[in-house]
Amino acid sequence: MIVFDRLWVTMKRKGISQYDLYTYHGINRSLINRLKHNKNTQTDTLNRLCEILKCDISEIMEYLEDENST
Repeated sequence: MIVFDRLWVTMKRKGISQYDLYTYHGINRSLINRLKHNKNTQTDTLNRLCEILKCDISEIMEYLEDENST
C-alpha cells in the first residue's frame, strides 16, 4: 500500500501548508483530500509536489506492505 504520511512531514519541514498548496500552487483541495486518505494519485501530481517542495519522491510517499495481502 502506498501511503503519503511523509508528505505532511515534508510540508511541515519546508514550511508549506495545505492552504499554500491550493492557494499559491494550484493543487486542488479534493486532491489534497485524496492524499490524506492514501487514494490513487497520478504521477504528474507527484511530480508537481516534488517540484513545489523541492524534494525527492521518497520524501512524499512510501510503500508499506498491506497486512491483509498474502
